[in-house]
Amino acid sequence: MKRYVYLFTAGFLLIISLFPASSVRADVAPPESPPGSDIVPGAESTQVRMMSETVILNIAPNPSESDGAIANTAATFTMRNLGTAEETMQARFPLSFFSGNSDGFGNYPEIAQIAVKVDGKSVNTQRVLQPVLFTDGPAYGEREEIPWAVFDVTFPPGQDVRIEVAYTVNGFGYYPYEAFRYVLETGAGWKDTIGSADIILRLPYEATEYNVWLSDGTTGYSSTTAGAVLNGNEVRWHFESLEPTWQNNIEVSLVTPSLWKKVLTETDTVARNPDDGEAWGRLAKAYKEIVRMSKGYLREDTAGHEIYELSKQAYQTCLSLLPDDSLWHYGYADLLWSHYYFDIHASRLPDSEGVLPRTLAELKTALELDPNNQLAKDLLSWISNDIPGSVTITGSTYDYLALTATPLPPTPFIFATETLISPPTEIVTTPTVETIGSVTPIPAATEEPGPGPVPSCGGAALIFPALVGILFLSKRMLR
Repeated sequence: MKRYVYLFTAGFLLIISLFPASSVRADVAPPESPPGSDIVPGAESTQVRMMSETVILNIAPNPSESDGAIANTAATFTMRNLGTAEETMQARFPLSFFSGNSDGFGNYPEIAQIAVKVDGKSVNTQRVLQPVLFTDGPAYGEREEIPWAVFDVTFPPGQDVRIEVAYTVNGFGYYPYEAFRYVLETGAGWKDTIGSADIILRLPYEATEYNVWLSDGTTGYSSTTAGAVLNGNEVRWHFESLEPTWQNNIEVSLVTPSLWKKVLTETDTVARNPDDGEAWGRLAKAYKEIVRMSKGYLREDTAGHEIYELSKQAYQTCLSLLPDDSLWHYGYADLLWSHYYFDIHASRLPDSEGVLPRTLAELKTALELDPNNQLAKDLLSWISNDIPGSVTITGSTYDYLALTATPLPPTPFIFATETLISPPTEIVTTPTVETIGSVTPIPAATEEPGPGPVPSCGGAALIFPALVGILFLSKRMLR
């Protein structure tokens, strides 16, 4: 269902193209899911301290929605009453956004199921509407009461009480990325500081900077909290003597698990059979899906640049093995076009690598091999409209001007001189393959059109390119 959001977004971009735009990287935030949270004391004043907490978000390897992600969460709290009198209270856990906010679209999703144990024994919880909780963050909310899961707990003086809370939360975002959040600031209501806190995101495969987008970049609606440490299949944060505020809340952005499993599957396939051109193409396409955001631009962080190179090299290997495959020529051109349009053209940089001519050469080859390749035709129409003087289209005839003449300034591309397709001299370096259960090999895939570019500035002259983008997005949704 998430892919249907893309069409709405493209329509929105069409409307705002009539007005000046401030940034080509602007994103419409997706609907959020309610985050997990520290438990909250039932009294305004308490002598109970949170001595330690360990929160583990286990990412499900096979979520029910293939474009999404689910975290089965287990939080363990060790509490100690530092006073001299026994305290009995109804501790509580927010089932929705604790500040009273909506998901950004006027909806109020809740955590559906929660299980609580006190000292190893299951206890009943009740869903109760109570006032929202404001800590030291921005004080605003869209409703005055939210649902809480409340449960009875007794804290004898000087004794440790272990509370375990288990629940499931959905990630939120636009394919190919999902985001999760965990709120530490709600733990500020207990006495003193939190002695120690460990927040752990556990993946069903090795955690790398390719599948976890770390703090030197953003998806446009989420960014991974600084201080994350990758260790095996885990992403970890550790705190000591923490007085939590909203600035300590945890957020993490990761590649949709189903997509990363494609990378692992095809990496294994090409390692076992390096002459499998289709597998190299599928690997290239998976990398392309990871590096390209829903609006069409590429990841700008260091790992994103490396993923782009991996995709490009895999396409080159694919085409050295399958030089007569029109769709894979289109797929490679599709990757190069995203790089050219957003990283070079939109930034008004010179095309010193000859990316645009190379893109056109791949599309030219694609149509020579298959004159009915509609994907190649659509991309050429897009290029013709956005880059005047690069290619002209008259009926079914294409004149690839950028391949035969040096363009005039200020068009930011130059004539390409290198060989357009050449096999790499060595096997592409790809992520370590790990066993992740029984993974069904991906069948030979045909290339799909990527998201169309977003106009880099406002103005009515950009309406037609935006319409072409909507066409591209619609086709992707239907395939």
